[in-house]
Amino acid sequence: MKPECLKCHSVRNGLEYSCSNCGSVFDLRVDFKYREKTEDNFPYIREMVSLGEQTTPILKLDSFSLKLDYYSPTFSYKDRGSRTLVSFIKENVSTDTVINEDSSGNAGASIAAYASAAGMKSRVFVPLKGVKSKLDQIRLYGAEIVQVNGTREDVKNAAIKAEGVYAGHSYIPEFRDGIRTLSYEIFSQTNGSIPDAIYMPLSAGTLFTGVLRGFEHLLTSGEIDKIPDLVAVQPERNAPICSEVDGIRREFGSSVADALVTRDPPLRSIILDGIRKYGKCISVTDNEILEARDALSHKGILTEISSATVYAAFKKKKIGNRPMLILTGNGLKTL
Repeated sequence: MKPECLKCHSVRNGLEYSCSNCGSVFDLRVDFKYREKTEDNFPYIREMVSLGEQTTPILKLDSFSLKLDYYSPTFSYKDRGSRTLVSFIKENVSTDTVINEDSSGNAGASIAAYASAAGMKSRVFVPLKGVKSKLDQIRLYGAEIVQVNGTREDVKNAAIKAEGVYAGHSYIPEFRDGIRTLSYEIFSQTNGSIPDAIYMPLSAGTLFTGVLRGFEHLLTSGEIDKIPDLVAVQPERNAPICSEVDGIRREFGSSVADALVTRDPPLRSIILDGIRKYGKCISVTDNEILEARDALSHKGILTEISSATVYAAFKKKKIGNRPMLILTGNGLKTL
């Protein structure tokens, strides 16, 4: 497995976040059959950094199931990607190197935690406005927080220019490659009888593309005979992918789904290709999101507001006979 440019197929030489020839992002494609031991599916890593990860539970309800992926060390699915990315960085640079990330939320906390577990320092670049509880979590893991006055692009550029190694989770392919483990886990937990539809929140697209690549690997390996419908869910006030898929112009604005903020995802081509081949994109209003969060809470399930988008979408449009909803963040993060 070697990272190749999505557009010109140039092979990455080091730890670049984008192709020096055309500026596109790199992609990782699996070139071997699925292996039952999860870590064997990541041959470019000799030893995984660990925070005691466990298989996250599946909760079966009347007409759907929930994958409670916030039962992760930092209470977010992002740990799947951070574990792989930080393990990869640790093996390729000196442990004195600072890991730079741009995120004011779950990815920043996750990268900070795994950097600490790897014995490395981290620096997380954030916009001036952020959710205090998430910034506190980042800080408690020992990361240096750098606030940047400007746009989300300004925050990213500050992280890229800083001394150290850039670990932007939206760009570096080893992060989203780690999300493949979610597909393998669903396959294993369901004894191969995977759901026929999977609902996922969509922002930068690391979750969607990682799950897509995982199921593609299982399909080409002969472990499954069909990829489930992959249902991407976005808040209506920030739905660039749904707008493009549907051909409907939507106005951008702030949303209660504070973790779903990406308006120009670098993985756009992979996301659109995956949705058009295997799935759908559903947008939901802020009222629908809040109602869904409350409805889940009344079932005893406390999830982050941004995660509740999937239940809002399911209530709006049920797809498949055995759908599964991925809950990505713990509700305690945003109380």
